[in-house]
Amino acid sequence: MARRKRLARRLQRADTARRRLPASLTALMAAVSAWSRHPWRGGRVNPKPRPARSVRDRPPRQPRMRPRRTVAERVLPTGEPAAARPVVRLRVLGVVVMALFSLMLVRLWYLQVLDTSAYSRTVVANQVRPVEIPAPRGLILDRSGNILVGNQVTQDITLSRLAAEQHPEVVGELAALLGIPVADIEADLVDDQYSLYKPVPILEDAPLADVLYLGEHASQFPGVSAVAETTRTYPLGEAGVQTLGYVGQISTLVPGYQLGDQIGRAGLEAQYEHALRGTPGVQRVEVNATGQVVGSLGSTPPTAGADLVTNIDTGLESTLQNALDQQIAALRGTIDPSTHQVIKTSGAAAVALDPQTGAVLAMVSAPTYDPTWWQPYMSTAHYAELSLPSSNYPLINRVIQGLYTPGSTFKLATATAALDTGLLAPGTYYDDTGSYVIPGCTVGAPGCTTYHDNDGEAAGSVTVSGAITVSSDVFFYNLGAEFWDERAKYGKTPIQDAANQLGFGVPTGIDLPGETDAARVDSPDVVAREHAQDPTAYPNAGWYTGNNLEMAFGQGGTVVTPLEEAVAYSTFANGGTRYAPQIGAGIVDSSGKVLQGFRPRPLGHVAYSPGAYQALLAGFEGVVQSPKGTAYGAFTGFPLTTFPLAGKTGTASGANGTVPTSWFVAWGPEPDPQYLIAVVVEAGGFGATAAAPVARSGFEYLVSHPLSTVRLAAPSTTGSAGGGGGAEASAPTTSLVPTSTTPAPTPTP
Repeated sequence: MARRKRLARRLQRADTARRRLPASLTALMAAVSAWSRHPWRGGRVNPKPRPARSVRDRPPRQPRMRPRRTVAERVLPTGEPAAARPVVRLRVLGVVVMALFSLMLVRLWYLQVLDTSAYSRTVVANQVRPVEIPAPRGLILDRSGNILVGNQVTQDITLSRLAAEQHPEVVGELAALLGIPVADIEADLVDDQYSLYKPVPILEDAPLADVLYLGEHASQFPGVSAVAETTRTYPLGEAGVQTLGYVGQISTLVPGYQLGDQIGRAGLEAQYEHALRGTPGVQRVEVNATGQVVGSLGSTPPTAGADLVTNIDTGLESTLQNALDQQIAALRGTIDPSTHQVIKTSGAAAVALDPQTGAVLAMVSAPTYDPTWWQPYMSTAHYAELSLPSSNYPLINRVIQGLYTPGSTFKLATATAALDTGLLAPGTYYDDTGSYVIPGCTVGAPGCTTYHDNDGEAAGSVTVSGAITVSSDVFFYNLGAEFWDERAKYGKTPIQDAANQLGFGVPTGIDLPGETDAARVDSPDVVAREHAQDPTAYPNAGWYTGNNLEMAFGQGGTVVTPLEEAVAYSTFANGGTRYAPQIGAGIVDSSGKVLQGFRPRPLGHVAYSPGAYQALLAGFEGVVQSPKGTAYGAFTGFPLTTFPLAGKTGTASGANGTVPTSWFVAWGPEPDPQYLIAVVVEAGGFGATAAAPVARSGFEYLVSHPLSTVRLAAPSTTGSAGGGGGAEASAPTTSLVPTSTTPAPTPTP
């Protein structure tokens, strides 16, 4: 209780007003404070005590209540606006401006001091333009050094764009001199296919009189000059132009080329573009601010392209081309004895190979055309003429792009399969009665028919040799039917397999662009695939005995190219090695140095037993040499005793009873053949009637002009345009050390 009273008294004294000190004591404390101050720094060290604050009576604290504001009160400003502070803003803006000026000064210092050399080069580059100088294109030569495709120097009249702008009257004067409309010259000046930094060609291959006149009156024609240009020449004329190809201007950007440059567009010109083109030179021209040429700063000369030496013989090439053209002209309008229809043939092809190496000795296609139409560019009128159906498309190389039913020439594959599998022995006889009915098939029943020999004659009892000699269809009908009936033993595709090994229906790998890959040997898979792709056009998806029968003698859906035909028979002629056809023999420079050589390229092998091979060879020799042979009459009078030949005719029936395609393949001289010629004539009738005479013309040339080995050297200056056998020594192709077995790929225009 006593403690509670003392606490109450203390609280009471604390709540009462503070008592004041006596006045004397207060004065004493003030004196002591003044004495203790710093003599010169005053109150900073010992500050004068602050007067005591009066104690204010404050009301007791209440809970803080924040009134709820409306949405408008929250968005709209309330109260008085804050006072503007322009000084602070100006200071911030000044700092930003100073920073930007500092960055600009640093950048200018970098450009003018540190990077001055790079920008100096850029300025010079803006003034100097490199202009490409085309390199002279390499030549294409035959095996003896004769020129197949050459170069001709022409004088082209050109006009400078700058001179035409500064002297407008020169356009009219030049037009009057050359006999060219002014509008044509003005159109050339604005044509973007020509370089902006080179004079524009106004007239190619100008007459010498105009060139001399311009040289004598140069002051009257400012900006006009005569420039030497090279154009391609074709000493053989229209012979083999599809094989040689052509050059044309680039229309799309290709690495390493400029718009307007010349590039190989087809044939050998395209395949060997990398060697024929050479290395372009560079001329450095000075231009003004508007891009107009005002001077020249020197040039680097171009390096001429290398020459391509081929395995082709110019004499054989011309002989086969002329024989094709003459045969087409002689056949057109005659009556085909097998169909009694008028022959309207206008297309044909022929190819000659060395069966021992695959070297292409000649390759021609008909109809042909004038290759100079591509110089300097193909006109619209000429291209339209070559594209008309009535012209029969002469731009097509039928040797590698034409697809034809092989007919009886396909019997090589069927006989090979029969002898290899043991279905047939070399001495097995079969009775050819002239007609054939599939065993177990009733004539007149759906899908059952009677098959006849093509010529309607019965061959009698024949072996495989005799069946080939007389081209017995019935003999091969039976082989086709037996293979399918015994498919459990021999498989479904023994004939197709043998055909592919020989080269039928397989791309040959020739060194030419554009070879078709659509050739094929008919088979169950082919029929099923066609039906799946188009059931309306191919309603039958199954494969039956009749399909196998037709395929066995080269009919049905089988189509091959003439080159595949030549490769297949070359494979047999050399004993079974299939080679890739090779046109190019080597690449040499202008001095004759061999830069690259091409060896034979074997692709596969077909194994023949000695008995089987001799049986087949005897049949093919009989085709030409036996009085019973289908081509015996076509070679009457040919020196077969000194130049023995073997061959095979083919008559491939067309659809709806049209005139059949004519085939003939032959090789010789036996027993070590060096030449093989395959000929096809579209809608030509019997093989012995249309195709065999063309092949005979080729062999007659070879009898009198035997080919020598390839001459890898600079072009011959004295060699004729005719056959091989040049006087200069030549090294065989096999003695070369090639750098590659296949040409390098070419650019795509």
